[in-house]
Amino acid sequence: MNWYLTVIKNYVGFKGRARRKEYWMFILFNMIFMIVALVLDNMLGTTQNALLYEDIGYGLIYELYTLAVFLPALAVLVRRLHDVGKSGWMILITLIPIIGIIWLFVLLVTEGDLVGNKYGLNPKEIS
Repeated sequence: MNWYLTVIKNYVGFKGRARRKEYWMFILFNMIFMIVALVLDNMLGTTQNALLYEDIGYGLIYELYTLAVFLPALAVLVRRLHDVGKSGWMILITLIPIIGIIWLFVLLVTEGDLVGNKYGLNPKEIS
């Protein structure tokens, strides 16, 4: 949970580097909170019917949560790319169908540079 809160506190911090653990723990807790928001929307009846599934829809709670964490999620993604020595603009590689998403995933699971790079010092050495 501390990793999630660290990302939220560094709300729009696009500079520096983020370890794999920081990124993936944020993704884990983010998915859990998104599922909770989805369930709450369905329990409270605040959903709008989805195109594919009429029984399960996204509602106000889910939409507000995703809007609130959009910038922190983008910032931690950019910092994670910085950790492997890539620019944040590498996110645009996902515009290449299938291969782009696979390549971004490979970058996200790759261990970061063990020494400092142009984006900062190794976060493992700092902590």
